[in-house]
Amino acid sequence: MSETIKVLISEEEVNKRIREVATQISKDYEGKQIHLICVLKGGVFFTCELAKRLTVPVSMDFMAVSSYGDSMQSSGNIVIKKDLDESIEGKDVLLVEDIIDSGNTLSRLIPELLKRNPNSFKVCTLLDKPDRREKQVDVSYTCFEVPDEFVVGYGLDYAQKYRNLAYIGVVTKE
Repeated sequence: MSETIKVLISEEEVNKRIREVATQISKDYEGKQIHLICVLKGGVFFTCELAKRLTVPVSMDFMAVSSYGDSMQSSGNIVIKKDLDESIEGKDVLLVEDIIDSGNTLSRLIPELLKRNPNSFKVCTLLDKPDRREKQVDVSYTCFEVPDEFVVGYGLDYAQKYRNLAYIGVVTKE
């Protein structure tokens, strides 16, 4: 069985919106250093593009959390595959996600990170899929809301494919 990809959000639209969100974040964190936590693997493309556009000092760390495996649906099982390398105590933290879908991953991850005593904590996501929400998550910065379709590109994958697309696309099975 093969897949086709239909463009949902063009590369130009993605780049324009990331610039706008970075401008707002830079304004909100003026005079501070922001510590980005990238949720791997999908968040790496967005995190790097966002970081390049921020005008405040930036430090960065990475976590790997999984709930999909090779499926098109979340398993509901959350696994932390890689934890942070540095303490976030006293830091102004911005957790950067590729997509917020059911909210299950972040509803487990956020309380764990808050126990580590950051100075402040906010969430930024490239994509939000509110129609699939099972657990509410407080998101401070959202680039795009997307419909309840399986999306790929800009870091998001289907069975480890399509992450490198420069746009956001919708996967359909043939």
